[in-house]
Amino acid sequence: MKDFLFKHWLKIAGVLVGALGGYLYYLYVGCITGTCPITSNPYLSILYGSIMGYLLFSLFQKNPKKKTVKQEVEKNKD
Repeated sequence: MKDFLFKHWLKIAGVLVGALGGYLYYLYVGCITGTCPITSNPYLSILYGSIMGYLLFSLFQKNPKKKTVKQEVEKNKD
């Protein structure tokens, strides 16, 4: 569990920040009339914010280097 949290801490932080941002958007900007599908419901606003936070923060995570075919062939020869 500790390894999972350490590996994915940036994405988890993005979900939490996005959820907070979604709720604050609902609270201060949200739709009063109820005709707005996302901002009139706090749960949908939090869900949408969480998804956006996850996607935004995952852009900043480093990807592991991909192995090339040449490296795989050399590895298999050993």
